[in-house]
Amino acid sequence: MSGNVDIDKLARLAKLDLTEQERESFGRQVGEILTFVEQLSQLDTEGVEPMTSALDVQNRFRDDVPGESFTPEVATASAPASQDGFFLVPPVLGAAATGKDS
Repeated sequence: MSGNVDIDKLARLAKLDLTEQERESFGRQVGEILTFVEQLSQLDTEGVEPMTSALDVQNRFRDDVPGESFTPEVATASAPASQDGFFLVPPVLGAAATGKDS
């Protein structure tokens, strides 16, 4: 698994412009991370309860109580682009995410 890292593809997905030296360095680092994850996946976790934190803490957040809110018109009033009360933003994942051809 760790030997199959495509650093160019990873950099493209992360929108990083890497130098050749960075590609080599990051390639080694990602490979080491994946090797470590492979080792972790071999551990016997039978009987270990799932946890969300390494600390035993209680939820200290307030109750989620509905309150007054902005109207869509007020919320989008200072937005660079909006339509029908919604924010308009450029596609993050490209044209494939919108289902439309560019």
